[in-house]
Amino acid sequence: MILTVRTNKNIETLASDLQKAVVDHNYGVMGTHDLKKTMAKNGVDFERECRIVEVCNPHQAKKVLNENMEISTALPCRISIYREKEETVMATLRPTALLGMFAAEGAANVAKEVEDAITAIMNDAAK
Repeated sequence: MILTVRTNKNIETLASDLQKAVVDHNYGVMGTHDLKKTMAKNGVDFERECRIVEVCNPHQAKKVLNENMEISTALPCRISIYREKEETVMATLRPTALLGMFAAEGAANVAKEVEDAITAIMNDAAK
């Protein structure tokens, strides 16, 4: 259900490299959230660093949204970046698992294409 890629890069470098890889694969970064900063703004002291990068390929999104607008609740794809022990981890929900929850005839094929692209993006960023 969850796809993870691990690397020795620090969070800042990996976040930057991820953004480059997203563009290289014809996706776009819709937003980046710094979880620690967001929580601090709301008075919550959270010690761990975590970035959540929202990525999307609008052509792929259009295909599945034309099938079922409920899929909009699962978009865009989110890739989390955080430290776990001595490594930096990128993690995302597998689009094939996520879109399998919806009734949409063509969603499975699109989900596989998106999952392959997200996997490649994460692997490229980790290099």
